[in-house]
Amino acid sequence: MPKDTQRTATIDHATPELPQRVTVAVAELAGAAREGLLALAVGTGLQVLQAMLAEDVVRLVGPKGRHNPDRTAVRHGAEPGLVTLGGRRVRVRRPRVRTADSTGEVAVPTYQAFAATELLGQLALERMLAKLSCRRYPAGLEPVGTAVASTASGTSKSAISRRFVARTEHALAELLAADLTSLELVALLVDGIRVAEHTCVVALGITIDGTKIPLALAEGATENTSVVTDVLTGLRDRGLDTTRPLLVVLDGAKALRRAVTEVFDYPVIQRCQLHKLRNVTDRLPDAVASTAAKRMRAAYRNPDPLVAQAELEALARELDRSHPGAAASLREGLAETLTIGRLACHPPWLERCAPPTPSSR
Repeated sequence: MPKDTQRTATIDHATPELPQRVTVAVAELAGAAREGLLALAVGTGLQVLQAMLAEDVVRLVGPKGRHNPDRTAVRHGAEPGLVTLGGRRVRVRRPRVRTADSTGEVAVPTYQAFAATELLGQLALERMLAKLSCRRYPAGLEPVGTAVASTASGTSKSAISRRFVARTEHALAELLAADLTSLELVALLVDGIRVAEHTCVVALGITIDGTKIPLALAEGATENTSVVTDVLTGLRDRGLDTTRPLLVVLDGAKALRRAVTEVFDYPVIQRCQLHKLRNVTDRLPDAVASTAAKRMRAAYRNPDPLVAQAELEALARELDRSHPGAAASLREGLAETLTIGRLACHPPWLERCAPPTPSSR
């Protein structure tokens, strides 16, 4: 036999012949292949899903065309269904199975798994937090091919908005109910932030390695003592240890400080230096405010807290003569703006927003 003929015969013998249903499936995927590898993979996955659904029906009912007097379920046709794919809902043919006595529907496990919508809410939350608007949500979805995308649903701005609201409500409920018994904090930040016309009191914990953990969120008209006390009492009720010393970082609000001292046994309070600087300069003319701000920043950068406090008290005495309101604002809680310096953390990495690096400890 000539070599070329021998080689051809060997190849033909080694290549398996594809079954007819697989050959037809590959032909159907030709259009998806032209749209890209991901679209091809999606088309293939949907055909695999249909095969899995068919196998589920066989397991529940038995092989088609075979009489089985002991069977407990029977085929009941098919109907349009929806499964979750790439942040959207995609149409598929859903096989139906009923009990043999026709008293109820029998669930198809594979369809139940792929029809769940929890993933849609998670994807909507992630994309919205990444600043993708409801209107632009479809632009952030993976390409799945024209045929699939044209029949997909669940990507309208109203649907995305509903999922985002539901997911954030669920996340907030989990946050407010989390057990804090095993949580060990080195610092607690409490502050009120303005959102539209509302004031929200936020509690943020910091662990020894610098990890920031949201702990609580409450809405109130202002940063009043009762709202903040409720927030801190809720932390205690959820297991946060309030009997040991804890560094608590606050802004200049007296209500926050009063609530902290009521709930915590040994709070070590650090007032925000930036808030103090703003409170003072807001009571001064622009020319004087600029000079006072420079002196306050220089004092806060001083590594010796006693020297820093002396410099700030000297500035307050100078302001007494012409701007007594600014002087009083500077003196109010002055020592508590230097707490971290007195803790002798060298270098003072607790003043940083980012977690400490090994070289900065």
